[in-house]
Amino acid sequence: MTPEEAAEEARRCLSLNQCEGCEVCRLICPDQAITKNPDTQRPVIDLRYCKGCGLCAHLCPKGAIIMVLEQE
Repeated sequence: MTPEEAAEEARRCLSLNQCEGCEVCRLICPDQAITKNPDTQRPVIDLRYCKGCGLCAHLCPKGAIIMVLEQE
């Protein structure tokens, strides 16, 4: 998977309309795969580092992260 493909896949997993920018996802991620976009103040998931543990989705207070199967 190219970096561009990984970024597109990560966008499918994150509902920015529901995200309030609390950063729980970024703080809880054991792989440090979630960063904050400095322009939007919203999380960005880097699937090159994400191992799919689901902690971010489970602990997001707004349900803004949805676990989806990777496309091949």
